[in-house]
Amino acid sequence: MNDTARNPPPADTLPSPHRLQTRAGTLEYTLSGTGAATVVLLNGAGVTLEGWRLLYPAIEDMAKVFAWNRFGVRGSDAPRLAQSGAVVLASLRELLSYAGLQAPYVLVGHSLGGLYANLFARLYPQEVAGLMFLEASHPRDHEVLPQHETQLTRAISKVLALPQRLFSANLHAEIESAGYLAHEIASAGPFPAIPVCVVTGARNPPQWLMSPAARRARQLHQRELVQMSPHGEQVIAHGSGHFPQLTEPAVVLQALKGLIERST
Repeated sequence: MNDTARNPPPADTLPSPHRLQTRAGTLEYTLSGTGAATVVLLNGAGVTLEGWRLLYPAIEDMAKVFAWNRFGVRGSDAPRLAQSGAVVLASLRELLSYAGLQAPYVLVGHSLGGLYANLFARLYPQEVAGLMFLEASHPRDHEVLPQHETQLTRAISKVLALPQRLFSANLHAEIESAGYLAHEIASAGPFPAIPVCVVTGARNPPQWLMSPAARRARQLHQRELVQMSPHGEQVIAHGSGHFPQLTEPAVVLQALKGLIERST
């Protein structure tokens, strides 16, 4: 891959956000781009829309692109109800409908967002054309990976250039929900035979943050995500850790382009 592909020109700013009133409160989202496909971006725990910024504007040439902040995340209302996976996805589907977007969608789930995407595909298989697991959580990750919340809070603050007070409380709540979300996935229907792309960062966190055994378990879980569908493939982001969309956006964009082509 040449330097231009690995390091694309600086991206424009994100599209201007909108806010819509749903039955459970007001949610913030962006909608832009053109194309036959509709891509839905699902943030990681505590991460705002800013976590996708380096994919723009190139991603807008591939599809209609919808990104949103869950309840409790900056720009959206605080949650009124316990945010189970089913509740979160009900709000998302309501928001997609209000925004005039029709299924099927290509889902892109980063980190914890991968669990929501996983559940979405099982509960509403006819509404999902393809799915990208972007450094995504596996339902069993919470059993073997230590949740270093303080370090994660600092990392997100640095990545998004936001004060920790703006997201730390919601980050804690979302991390706490991962176990129950995994239970919801186990109780849902089978994963559909749709095109799947698993993008995995090759750079390991330091040993004090993740033991060698935990790293091996996570690598196994990433391969299991690929194997959930007979149409699964894995892309290794060799220069990335947990945020390939920020460290190697060109790799993510190329993988997404291929996924869209396989999904439409």
